[in-house]
Amino acid sequence: MTDIVTHRNRIAVVTGAGRGIGAAMALEFARRGAKVVAVDLKDPSVTVQTIGPNAIGVAADVSDPLGWAAIDMAAKEAFGDVDIVVNNAAYYPNHAIDDLDFETWRRTMSVNLDAQFLSAKQFVPGMRRKKWGRFVGISSNSIGLTVPGMSHYMASKMGIMGFMRGLANDVADDGITCNAVLPGLTHTVATEAQGEEQRRATWQTQAIKRFAEPEDIVGPVMFLTTDDAAFMTGQALVVDGGQYRVG
Repeated sequence: MTDIVTHRNRIAVVTGAGRGIGAAMALEFARRGAKVVAVDLKDPSVTVQTIGPNAIGVAADVSDPLGWAAIDMAAKEAFGDVDIVVNNAAYYPNHAIDDLDFETWRRTMSVNLDAQFLSAKQFVPGMRRKKWGRFVGISSNSIGLTVPGMSHYMASKMGIMGFMRGLANDVADDGITCNAVLPGLTHTVATEAQGEEQRRATWQTQAIKRFAEPEDIVGPVMFLTTDDAAFMTGQALVVDGGQYRVG
Protein backbone atom coordinates (compact mmCIF):
# COMPACT_ATOMS: atom_id res chain seq x y z
CA MET A 1 0.00 0.00 0.00
CA THR A 2 1.35 3.43 -0.93
CA ASP A 3 1.76 5.74 2.02
CA ILE A 4 -0.25 8.95 1.94
CA VAL A 5 1.08 12.22 3.27
CA THR A 6 -1.90 14.02 4.77
CA HIS A 7 0.15 14.65 7.92
CA ARG A 8 3.58 15.34 6.48
CA ASN A 9 5.73 17.46 8.82
CA ARG A 10 3.06 17.46 11.53
CA ILE A 11 4.02 16.53 15.09
CA ALA A 12 1.35 14.48 16.83
CA VAL A 13 1.00 13.53 20.49
CA VAL A 14 -1.08 10.40 21.13
CA THR A 15 -1.78 9.32 24.72
CA GLY A 16 -2.58 5.76 25.66
CA ALA A 17 -0.36 4.79 22.73
CA GLY A 18 0.98 1.57 24.20
CA ARG A 19 -1.78 -0.61 22.78
CA GLY A 20 -5.24 -0.73 21.25
CA ILE A 21 -6.74 2.36 19.66
CA GLY A 22 -3.86 4.60 20.77
CA ALA A 23 -1.22 2.38 19.19
CA ALA A 24 -3.25 2.12 15.96
CA MET A 25 -3.54 5.91 15.79
CA ALA A 26 0.18 6.41 16.43
CA LEU A 27 1.08 4.01 13.62
CA GLU A 28 -1.31 5.65 11.19
CA PHE A 29 -0.07 9.16 11.96
CA ALA A 30 3.44 7.96 11.16
CA ARG A 31 2.30 6.24 7.96
CA ARG A 32 0.78 9.53 6.86
CA GLY A 33 4.01 11.44 7.37
CA ALA A 34 3.75 12.75 10.95
CA LYS A 35 6.37 12.65 13.66
CA VAL A 36 4.77 10.86 16.62
CA VAL A 37 5.12 11.38 20.36
CA ALA A 38 3.67 8.17 21.80
CA VAL A 39 2.66 8.55 25.45
CA ASP A 40 1.62 6.01 28.06
CA LEU A 41 2.09 5.40 31.77
CA LYS A 42 4.85 2.96 30.83
CA ASP A 43 7.18 3.63 27.92
CA PRO A 44 5.27 2.47 24.79
CA SER A 45 8.40 0.90 23.36
CA VAL A 46 6.64 -1.61 21.08
CA THR A 47 4.70 1.17 19.35
CA VAL A 48 7.84 3.27 18.95
CA GLN A 49 9.91 0.36 17.64
CA THR A 50 7.21 -0.49 15.13
CA ILE A 51 7.20 3.07 13.79
CA GLY A 52 10.95 3.60 13.84
CA PRO A 53 12.89 6.90 13.88
CA ASN A 54 9.82 9.07 13.33
CA ALA A 55 8.52 8.30 16.83
CA ILE A 56 9.60 8.76 20.42
CA GLY A 57 8.07 7.28 23.54
CA VAL A 58 7.30 9.18 26.71
CA ALA A 59 6.24 7.60 30.00
CA ALA A 60 3.99 10.16 31.67
CA ASP A 61 0.91 10.51 33.87
CA VAL A 62 -1.52 12.60 31.82
CA SER A 63 -3.40 13.66 34.97
CA ASP A 64 -0.28 15.53 36.19
CA PRO A 65 0.81 18.94 34.82
CA LEU A 66 4.42 17.78 35.16
CA GLY A 67 3.62 14.87 32.85
CA TRP A 68 2.50 17.29 30.14
CA ALA A 69 5.56 19.46 30.64
CA ALA A 70 7.71 16.34 30.11
CA ILE A 71 5.77 15.45 26.95
CA ASP A 72 6.26 18.96 25.58
CA MET A 73 9.97 18.96 26.37
CA ALA A 74 10.51 15.56 24.76
CA ALA A 75 8.60 16.62 21.63
CA LYS A 76 10.59 19.83 21.27
CA GLU A 77 13.93 18.08 21.74
CA ALA A 78 13.12 15.38 19.19
CA PHE A 79 10.94 17.11 16.59
CA GLY A 80 9.73 20.63 17.48
CA ASP A 81 6.47 22.25 18.53
CA VAL A 82 3.42 19.98 18.70
CA ASP A 83 0.66 20.42 16.09
CA ILE A 84 -1.81 17.68 17.07
CA VAL A 85 -2.93 16.26 20.42
CA VAL A 86 -5.13 13.17 20.66
CA ASN A 87 -6.15 12.49 24.25
CA ASN A 88 -6.91 8.79 24.17
CA ALA A 89 -5.69 7.57 27.59
CA ALA A 90 -8.58 6.48 29.79
CA TYR A 91 -9.44 5.07 33.20
CA TYR A 92 -12.63 3.02 33.36
CA PRO A 93 -13.21 0.85 36.45
CA ASN A 94 -16.75 -0.44 36.81
CA HIS A 95 -18.33 0.62 40.13
CA ALA A 96 -22.02 0.98 40.89
CA ILE A 97 -22.81 4.13 42.85
CA ASP A 98 -23.07 2.19 46.15
CA ASP A 99 -19.43 1.11 45.77
CA LEU A 100 -18.05 4.18 44.03
CA ASP A 101 -15.65 6.04 46.31
CA PHE A 102 -14.34 9.57 45.90
CA GLU A 103 -10.80 8.40 45.13
CA THR A 104 -12.05 6.39 42.12
CA TRP A 105 -14.24 9.30 41.02
CA ARG A 106 -11.31 11.72 41.15
CA ARG A 107 -8.89 9.39 39.38
CA THR A 108 -11.43 8.86 36.61
CA MET A 109 -11.92 12.60 36.20
CA SER A 110 -8.22 13.39 36.34
CA VAL A 111 -7.17 10.86 33.69
CA ASN A 112 -10.15 11.23 31.37
CA LEU A 113 -11.00 14.93 31.71
CA ASP A 114 -8.28 16.88 33.50
CA ALA A 115 -5.83 15.67 30.85
CA GLN A 116 -7.82 17.50 28.19
CA PHE A 117 -7.42 20.79 30.05
CA LEU A 118 -3.76 20.22 30.89
CA SER A 119 -2.88 19.42 27.28
CA ALA A 120 -4.59 22.59 26.09
CA LYS A 121 -2.74 24.73 28.63
CA GLN A 122 0.54 23.15 27.52
CA PHE A 123 0.12 23.29 23.75
CA VAL A 124 -2.30 26.08 22.79
CA PRO A 125 0.41 28.79 22.99
CA GLY A 126 2.64 26.98 20.49
CA MET A 127 -0.28 26.25 18.17
CA ARG A 128 -1.27 29.91 18.28
CA ARG A 129 2.20 30.89 17.14
CA LYS A 130 1.85 28.53 14.17
CA LYS A 131 -1.77 29.52 13.54
CA TRP A 132 -2.60 25.82 13.23
CA GLY A 133 -3.49 23.07 15.66
CA ARG A 134 -5.76 20.11 16.31
CA PHE A 135 -7.17 18.70 19.54
CA VAL A 136 -9.16 15.45 19.54
CA GLY A 137 -10.61 14.13 22.78
CA ILE A 138 -11.61 10.46 22.74
CA SER A 139 -14.98 10.30 24.46
CA SER A 140 -17.32 7.27 24.39
CA ASN A 141 -20.68 6.28 22.98
CA SER A 142 -21.48 4.84 26.43
CA ILE A 143 -22.93 8.24 27.32
CA GLY A 144 -25.98 7.31 25.25
CA LEU A 145 -26.33 3.70 26.40
CA THR A 146 -27.70 1.90 29.46
CA VAL A 147 -24.41 0.72 30.96
CA PRO A 148 -24.57 0.18 34.75
CA GLY A 149 -21.67 0.95 37.06
CA MET A 150 -20.16 3.65 34.88
CA SER A 151 -21.62 6.94 36.15
CA HIS A 152 -18.14 8.35 36.88
CA TYR A 153 -16.84 7.29 33.47
CA MET A 154 -19.87 8.67 31.62
CA ALA A 155 -19.56 11.97 33.49
CA SER A 156 -15.93 12.30 32.45
CA LYS A 157 -16.69 11.38 28.83
CA MET A 158 -19.55 13.90 28.66
CA GLY A 159 -17.12 16.43 30.07
CA ILE A 160 -14.74 15.83 27.17
CA MET A 161 -17.46 16.85 24.73
CA GLY A 162 -18.23 19.98 26.72
CA PHE A 163 -14.60 20.97 27.04
CA MET A 164 -13.89 20.46 23.33
CA ARG A 165 -16.90 22.60 22.46
CA GLY A 166 -15.89 25.35 24.87
CA LEU A 167 -12.21 25.27 23.90
CA ALA A 168 -13.18 25.50 20.24
CA ASN A 169 -14.73 28.90 20.92
CA ASP A 170 -11.55 30.18 22.55
CA VAL A 171 -9.05 29.16 19.88
CA ALA A 172 -10.92 29.19 16.55
CA ASP A 173 -9.40 32.51 15.46
CA ASP A 174 -5.94 30.93 15.76
CA GLY A 175 -6.56 28.12 13.27
CA ILE A 176 -7.03 25.52 16.02
CA THR A 177 -9.89 23.03 15.96
CA CYS A 178 -11.18 20.93 18.85
CA ASN A 179 -13.43 17.91 18.44
CA ALA A 180 -14.49 14.76 20.28
CA VAL A 181 -14.73 11.25 18.88
CA LEU A 182 -17.10 8.76 20.52
CA PRO A 183 -16.08 5.16 19.77
CA GLY A 184 -18.25 2.18 20.48
CA LEU A 185 -16.97 -0.91 22.25
CA THR A 186 -13.78 -1.82 20.39
CA HIS A 187 -11.81 -5.05 20.05
CA THR A 188 -8.71 -4.40 22.19
CA VAL A 189 -6.83 -6.14 25.00
CA ALA A 190 -9.25 -4.48 27.42
CA THR A 191 -12.23 -6.24 25.85
CA GLU A 192 -10.58 -9.61 25.18
CA ALA A 193 -12.23 -11.12 28.25
CA GLN A 194 -15.71 -10.70 26.77
CA GLY A 195 -17.31 -13.90 25.59
CA GLU A 196 -19.00 -14.48 22.25
CA GLU A 197 -22.44 -14.01 23.83
CA GLN A 198 -21.50 -10.59 25.21
CA ARG A 199 -20.06 -9.53 21.87
CA ARG A 200 -23.16 -10.61 20.00
CA ALA A 201 -25.32 -8.68 22.47
CA THR A 202 -23.33 -5.58 21.50
CA TRP A 203 -23.54 -6.30 17.77
CA GLN A 204 -27.29 -6.78 17.85
CA THR A 205 -27.78 -3.15 18.94
CA GLN A 206 -25.62 -1.84 16.08
CA ALA A 207 -26.48 -1.29 12.44
CA ILE A 208 -23.11 -2.87 11.50
CA LYS A 209 -23.05 -6.36 12.99
CA ARG A 210 -19.47 -6.77 14.10
CA PHE A 211 -17.11 -5.61 16.81
CA ALA A 212 -15.24 -2.39 16.07
CA GLU A 213 -11.53 -2.76 15.43
CA PRO A 214 -9.03 -0.04 16.45
CA GLU A 215 -8.56 0.81 12.77
CA ASP A 216 -12.26 1.72 12.55
CA ILE A 217 -11.67 4.58 14.98
CA VAL A 218 -8.43 5.73 13.36
CA GLY A 219 -9.91 7.05 10.10
CA PRO A 220 -12.21 9.66 11.65
CA VAL A 221 -9.37 10.88 13.89
CA MET A 222 -7.09 11.23 10.86
CA PHE A 223 -9.76 13.27 9.09
CA LEU A 224 -10.26 15.62 12.03
CA THR A 225 -6.53 16.32 12.22
CA THR A 226 -6.10 17.40 8.58
CA ASP A 227 -6.89 20.56 6.65
CA ASP A 228 -9.92 18.72 5.23
CA ALA A 229 -11.61 19.30 8.59
CA ALA A 230 -10.53 22.94 8.97
CA PHE A 231 -14.17 24.11 9.20
CA MET A 232 -15.23 21.41 11.66
CA THR A 233 -14.83 22.27 15.34
CA GLY A 234 -16.67 21.84 18.62
CA GLN A 235 -18.27 18.65 17.32
CA ALA A 236 -18.86 15.15 18.69
CA LEU A 237 -18.37 12.45 16.07
CA VAL A 238 -19.94 9.08 16.97
CA VAL A 239 -18.05 6.09 15.54
CA ASP A 240 -19.85 2.98 16.78
CA GLY A 241 -21.41 1.13 13.86
CA GLY A 242 -24.77 2.83 14.37
CA GLN A 243 -25.40 1.81 17.97
CA TYR A 244 -25.97 5.23 19.53
CA ARG A 245 -28.49 7.09 17.40
CA VAL A 246 -28.32 10.77 18.21
CA GLY A 247 -31.74 12.38 17.82
